[in-house]
Amino acid sequence: IDKGEIVGYIGSNGAGKSTTIKMMCGILTPTSGKVLINGIEPYKKRKQVAGNIGVVFGQKTQLWWDIPLIESFKVLKEVYQISNQEYEERMKFLTETLGLKDFLNQAVRTLSLGQRMRADLAAAWLHNPKILFLDEPTIGLDVLVKERIRQAIKIMNQKYHTTVILTTHDMQDIENLCSRIVMIEEGNIIYDGSLANIKHRFG
Repeated sequence: IDKGEIVGYIGSNGAGKSTTIKMMCGILTPTSGKVLINGIEPYKKRKQVAGNIGVVFGQKTQLWWDIPLIESFKVLKEVYQISNQEYEERMKFLTETLGLKDFLNQAVRTLSLGQRMRADLAAAWLHNPKILFLDEPTIGLDVLVKERIRQAIKIMNQKYHTTVILTTHDMQDIENLCSRIVMIEEGNIIYDGSLANIKHRFG
C-alpha cells in the first residue's frame, strides 16, 4: 500500500480483517510470512512502529473512561511526546474538523456513541501518524455522524497525506472514501483493485 492511499479492506465476518489489522499494529504475530510497516516488522519493534500509526477499533475505545475527554488528549500528548505548538495546532484542527468543542470537558463515559467515535478518531490522529487503521469506525452510527467522520478522514488524508486502511461493512464508506479495494475471504485476497472495476465484476 502506497503513501497517501485510502484503501477499503473488506470481507465477510470472520474473513480475517481485524486479525490483519492486529498484525499490522504488532498486537499479533503472523503464523507465517511477514508484515512490514515502513520496512519494519511491527511485532518485533512495537514501540518504533507505534509512533507512526494510529488505530481506531469501532468496538473499543482508547480513551480514559472516567476523566474529561480533554484530559485523555493531554495524556496522549505526553505519551507521544508532542510539542506544545504541535498539540495546540492539531487540537484546533481536530476540534473544528470533528466538532469536539461541545463535549471536550465531559467524562468519556457520558459521551454518546457518535461523540465517542469522533473523540477516538481525534485520539488516534493526535500524534499525526503516517498510517491510520480504522476498523469499522462508523459501526452503529447515525447518518449525520457517519458523514462527519467520512469528511474528517478525507480532510486528514488531503491535508496531511495520511495513509488510511479502512475495514467496513458500509458500502457508503467505501464509495465516499476509497479509490482501492482489497477483499479477503478466509484470510486470502480474492480481489485487489479499483472501486470501478469491482462494480463491473461483481455488481
